[in-house]
Amino acid sequence: MIHGAAALAGAFALAHTLRYGLDERGATLAFGALILLGELARWGGSQREPAPLGAAGALAYALLGDIAGRPAQHGVLQVVAVVCAATLAGSVPHIAAGRGRALEHLTRRTLTVGFAAVCFQTPYNTGLLDHLVGRGPFYALWIVLVLVLTALNDAVLAAALARARTLPDAFRRTGGTPLPYGPLLRDQLRAMTGIVSAVGATGAVMALSVAVGGLWALPVFCVPLLLTQLAFRRYTEVRTTYRQTITSLARATEIAGYTPQGHARRVALLSRAIGRDLGLTGPDLQVLEYAALMHDIGQLSLVDPVPAGATAELPAADQRRIALLGGAVVRQTGVAREVAVVVERQADPFREQPLTARIVRTANAYDEMARGDGPGGALAAVERLRLGTGHDYQAEIVESLARVLSRGGPARSAAV
Repeated sequence: MIHGAAALAGAFALAHTLRYGLDERGATLAFGALILLGELARWGGSQREPAPLGAAGALAYALLGDIAGRPAQHGVLQVVAVVCAATLAGSVPHIAAGRGRALEHLTRRTLTVGFAAVCFQTPYNTGLLDHLVGRGPFYALWIVLVLVLTALNDAVLAAALARARTLPDAFRRTGGTPLPYGPLLRDQLRAMTGIVSAVGATGAVMALSVAVGGLWALPVFCVPLLLTQLAFRRYTEVRTTYRQTITSLARATEIAGYTPQGHARRVALLSRAIGRDLGLTGPDLQVLEYAALMHDIGQLSLVDPVPAGATAELPAADQRRIALLGGAVVRQTGVAREVAVVVERQADPFREQPLTARIVRTANAYDEMARGDGPGGALAAVERLRLGTGHDYQAEIVESLARVLSRGGPARSAAV
């Protein structure tokens, strides 16, 4: 429905603009080129805003009331058409290279900028804005209000699209319980304090600067924002390399024959799914995933490997020794201290553990219990975990595990 609404809005705006022509051709070409440049320089991945320069330019065009002291003539439909066309053109190289989620990006950009244009251009072009707030400080406050509403609208859209994107095929086939919308929305709302607010503020200042100084204000903001975007791209590459390093360290136990192939990855995927189901977001999810990937690394310090790497059935003292050894290894690798703490405490009594350690403990035990038991292994493993609640595992986490598996979770699908 969201993609369809964006397609209809974009198609109607483009058709209307092609039929009646462009107003303010100079400004239109300047903002279109700015958005195109930002889209060409964007990076892929799951960042909140992969094209800050393009987003700021699009918002500035939607909030553009005056150009060098004279009223602009473009309206809502032209804003949507120009932004949609420039974003689509800038996405072509990324689509060809298979980078990022081009359709989702275009949908969000079209609907978000369309919302901002309706909130600003409609009262501006009808004279209602001049009548209500004039051109003093309340004019700037109105722009800030539009930006806040636009950011909230974008967060709602992003959460809905993320929920639809993460629904596994098993859910679509069986009609299971969808992923909770609340944690996804909270995750998007938290991003408003970071790059999202910076992009919105830049767009607003850009629009106000063009209103006073004309189109020459665009290069003034374009160059530093483009450099910032390139710096963020470099930062993203560093983070990707960091995660690849952690994944390689996690595979060390598999290569050495201490744990079965794919165990660390399955535990990490399942832990992340449980964490999201329980409402964890952002940094907490990242710590949880990294700790789950490295939860067995302490086994590398053992002289005799644990049979099949199954630590959940070991005596509590042995489990704690392996966990402490693992935490010491993690600290030496330079990984965040929070990850080492989770690895160290995964064998503590569960009531003394942080939530992330409880999740890793449950996911690890499930994967060890369920493997090799045939089609009924997943169900039997969950029942064993339920019997262990109260002294080994937290009941809420076990039930969250059951919900994740009922959706066709990342570890194994089972009708739990």
